[in-house]
Amino acid sequence: MTNSDLLTLFDADEATLRAAVAEALSGADDGELFIEQSQAESLTFDDGRLKGGSFNTDQGFGLRAVAGEAVGYAHSGELSLGSLKRAADAVGAVTRGYAGSYSDAPARTNRKLYGEDNPIGAPSFEEKVHLLKEIDSYLRAKDKVRQVTASLAASWQTVDILRADGHRVRDVRPMTRLNISVVVGDGDRQESGSFGTGGRIGFGDFITAGSWQNGADEALRQALVNLEAIEAPAGTMDVVLGNGWPGVMLHEAVGHGLEGDFNRKRTSAFAGLLGEMVAAPGVTVVDDGTIENRRGSISIDDEGTPSGYNVLIENGRLVGYMQDRQNARLMGMTPTGNGRRQGYAYQPMPRMTNTYMLSGDKSPEEIIASVKKGIYAVSFGGGQVDITSGKFVFGCTEAYLIENGRIGPAIKGAMLIGNGPDAMKRVTMVGNDSKLDTGIGNCGKAGQWVPVGVGQPHLRMDQITVGGTQA
Repeated sequence: MTNSDLLTLFDADEATLRAAVAEALSGADDGELFIEQSQAESLTFDDGRLKGGSFNTDQGFGLRAVAGEAVGYAHSGELSLGSLKRAADAVGAVTRGYAGSYSDAPARTNRKLYGEDNPIGAPSFEEKVHLLKEIDSYLRAKDKVRQVTASLAASWQTVDILRADGHRVRDVRPMTRLNISVVVGDGDRQESGSFGTGGRIGFGDFITAGSWQNGADEALRQALVNLEAIEAPAGTMDVVLGNGWPGVMLHEAVGHGLEGDFNRKRTSAFAGLLGEMVAAPGVTVVDDGTIENRRGSISIDDEGTPSGYNVLIENGRLVGYMQDRQNARLMGMTPTGNGRRQGYAYQPMPRMTNTYMLSGDKSPEEIIASVKKGIYAVSFGGGQVDITSGKFVFGCTEAYLIENGRIGPAIKGAMLIGNGPDAMKRVTMVGNDSKLDTGIGNCGKAGQWVPVGVGQPHLRMDQITVGGTQA
């Protein structure tokens, strides 16, 4: 399955298909034929043996017609002219009696942010299983290790987008990922640690012996830290966030609230605040889909718009939203290359790519030294946010007490609780060490999942509510 010209998979010639799409979208404001072909493989080594393996192939199309705020959408796994015509009949319901003006096509780009090689075939199945077994054996030989889980996953997606005006673009998107988790124990107590890495690349360097051993060591280090951790205190205190993956809190508590659909419908805590101060001075947040080989990057979005470097909050002031084509048009704004979908069976919507905070001018040491009593949150697990209110809850998977400007004992069970816009105004120091996560982010919205990146520098946030187990 290596055909990047997906129109040739239909049982009709390109001219016939173009005419069918143009007729289907007549009278619409926007819309497109989105064709997808994909492969995905995953292998999981657990409890000392290969416990799971899957290989999937899929192909199909989605046809969308946009009329004002209404959307007609139909999809099929059958690539045929008959199926396309049936989809056209379905989506045509939104344009009957509607006279739209079809939007201008997106700008074209020759930029490619990642290669087109399919990563699934190399290394071979046998080599992948051997690698997972090596990781398992390496960790099980360590003291206190009770359980190891390691997995490899790869996917390869080709998309072909055809508009009613004849504009056509394609993208080929590889993805790989390695995950390692380990459980350690001492008596009746058990704790876990994890590490993951990946991106829009082949397996290449990150499955070499030195690379995977570093990842395995990091998962083990985190687990052993948690094994010695004391119960977390509860109360209101100053918090230092680590750089990199802790940006997942920024993604959830702020990023979703800056997506165009929530703001057009005024269901976001940030709705109507363009030009207003929504964060402390020194806080600049961007969504950047243009970073080569990154998990959240896309050469074009799923409407055909080139991805962009989009400044959302600049020095504390809200200056932009992430937009797909429909919400941008309805808000009188410009599409930003954030129209994304999980696959051909889903409509596009405004979604993040790589969302992160830019560096400030403080060193991590300086930030930690400034805190008399507080918490240093190095890594997070799951979190929840309510878009309308901005309220969030995040659990720390690695955290420490800060006592008199020094890092103290590790703590477990710490939860950070707050409100996104309010928390951003509590940032008092921004580190000079912004970085992205290691390539493990997945984002869910309205039942759709897409790969994303997160990041930030070290931050100090004053007087944050911390939920713990010690009063």
